[in-house]
Amino acid sequence: MFSITFLGASRNVTGSRHLLRFNEKNFLIDCGIYQEREFLSRNWEPFPVDPSSIEAIFLTHAHLDHCGFLPCLVRDGFRGKIYATAPTIEIAKIVLLDAAKLYEEDAEKKKQRHERAGTTPKHPIIPLFTTDNAYDVFDRFEEVQYNNSFEIEKGITLTYHNSGHILGSSILEFKNIISEKNLVFSGDLGRPNRYILPEPERLSKIDYLVIESTYGNKIHESDLLTYETMAETITDTANKGGNIVVPSFAIERAQELLYCLKSLLLKNRIPHLWIFLDSPMAIRVTEVFKKYTEFLRPSLQEQIEKFDSPFEMSHLYPTKSVEESKSINHVKGSVIIIAGSGMCTGGRIKHHLVSNISRPESTILFVGYQAHGTLGREIISGKKQVRIFGEYREVKANIVQVNGFSSHADQNEILWWLSSFENPPINTFLVHGEDTVLETLKQVLYEKKSIRADIADYGITVGFQ
Repeated sequence: MFSITFLGASRNVTGSRHLLRFNEKNFLIDCGIYQEREFLSRNWEPFPVDPSSIEAIFLTHAHLDHCGFLPCLVRDGFRGKIYATAPTIEIAKIVLLDAAKLYEEDAEKKKQRHERAGTTPKHPIIPLFTTDNAYDVFDRFEEVQYNNSFEIEKGITLTYHNSGHILGSSILEFKNIISEKNLVFSGDLGRPNRYILPEPERLSKIDYLVIESTYGNKIHESDLLTYETMAETITDTANKGGNIVVPSFAIERAQELLYCLKSLLLKNRIPHLWIFLDSPMAIRVTEVFKKYTEFLRPSLQEQIEKFDSPFEMSHLYPTKSVEESKSINHVKGSVIIIAGSGMCTGGRIKHHLVSNISRPESTILFVGYQAHGTLGREIISGKKQVRIFGEYREVKANIVQVNGFSSHADQNEILWWLSSFENPPINTFLVHGEDTVLETLKQVLYEKKSIRADIADYGITVGFQ
């Protein structure tokens, strides 16, 4: 008998952690951190089950909200294996080291601010995890292949399927050998007909389903409109003499942006500005994309083999060092700056916001989801002032949001993925979505697919035969 306890991404988007129990043994699907401000305290709470009691962890992909809590779990006693595809392992290592560095730097900056102000913090100022904690995770990774079933415990097998979300991302299919019933975690579900990755693999039979819902109430804008908006925004801002500042996720989004910008440049749709990829993590992740071309869309593989990589341009300047990043502010004329983090919760983007958010001639161009409680959400919601590095800044820059780059399936694409089933799942649980989105998708699934879905609440346990 299976049971699942939902320990994250339940009526919210981040912090994906799902405890799977089979034959009285514990397994964990994803191990992410919370990024919404109202849930940040959960990152500091003791894990609901003893980490040493968890046999193994199965990662769907390498985004921080799915793998970022691994160093904490290993530090607190987890000693099992962490299963993932090869690209996921490489990207997760990059993500964890980057996050550790940011946590350490932020803790040090907070200490300095309190020292300058002569104040005493209410709680000890320490990083969530350290660089050493991140390195301790690495030896626990175990590589898996797509569509290669393996037994994780007597009586249950696991198969990784491509989810099309980011490089190496996966749908997890657990199968009870005796009952032949399967339990499927969609992970973060990708989209069909994308430029970089193949479409998500569709399964013909699912008995029990846990599915993400991030954009379950929306339809993404077309690529045509997305590219048109990008071209107009960049051109108009350059004509005003401002900078185009793009908060971007380092994984998938930065690479999609480079693909888009090269396409627009080749067609002379935008001025030939310097493009600064000001994210060491995005630079390293792009190298992983170049290494694992077999995980890319076949047409893109062919393009790269012909030495026409979308990740290389004459006007592209990757800025690895802090000194290079700071020097961007001294460049005369308009530039395009792509920097992390994508929700403006940390990283170099905050420095670029300080330099540009109060300039009417500049544009802050959002190309990804902004979770509730993040700085990015505050900016796109129309606030006139936002707090950055402890100080309030006037929002005078042009704020633009483009939704077509999303690597999450929208409502129609979720329905497309579900259309391959011969019969509706016995039970379906919605996760990884905000309340209004979850309620909308629940209704749509019933009306259009006769699927009766439940919204997973934090901490509940459900059992299956």
